[in-house]
Amino acid sequence: MINKKTFKLSIIIPCYNEKNTIKKVIERINQSLEYYKILRFEILIVDDLSNDGTKEILNNLTDQEKIKIYFHNRNLGKGAAIHTALKYANSDITIIQDADLEYDPFDYDKLLVPFFDANADVVYGSRFLGGGKYVRIHFFWHFLANKILTFICNLFVNLNLSDMETGYKAFKTSVLKSIELKEKTFSFEPEVTIKLAKKKYKFFEVPITYNGRSYEEGKKIGLKDAFIALKTIILYSFKN
Repeated sequence: MINKKTFKLSIIIPCYNEKNTIKKVIERINQSLEYYKILRFEILIVDDLSNDGTKEILNNLTDQEKIKIYFHNRNLGKGAAIHTALKYANSDITIIQDADLEYDPFDYDKLLVPFFDANADVVYGSRFLGGGKYVRIHFFWHFLANKILTFICNLFVNLNLSDMETGYKAFKTSVLKSIELKEKTFSFEPEVTIKLAKKKYKFFEVPITYNGRSYEEGKKIGLKDAFIALKTIILYSFKN
């Protein structure tokens, strides 16, 4: 059981072309950590070869002691950014935090409680459970694709997740490091779910707030990613 008073938190932020939100999300994270009195933490940002000015913004943040920034010299994808950060994570619990502010850092308390109270190994923040402050209405086809992918993943690994594709995932750091992650794109989501489920780790879900973006606002995931996720589910479900 992780001790609530002494635990250390790693916050991994994969980042690509988020000049309009990266400073805001860091500010929001710091506000949340202060509010919940989380004193031991590290913020690990991996820039995936941004070309919109994000890199310059990040370079000006290097004087902040608990923020560590890593730069890819090629655009590799969200999963690859997580792989890079995970090498340096030194903590009890790791939260994946997207850089686009679709997910609210003030939900950290919800994500963390199961680790302290129920000895969780993995906690997913679900956009579909209800109980968050608000949830922006999803695009219908995104919603349908998410539900189909979650259903198929559940079918193969015998779980009952409501939101496998959520961008808010938290793990015991040792648990996340216990598997070999290979997927470099958004297919990280089904890969990590299947590999941890196969190892019989304890999964929990909690309701979260969600303020999804439109494509005009910078949303990056698309229909082709759904087909890649489906391929990933099939691949790792039948792979030892």
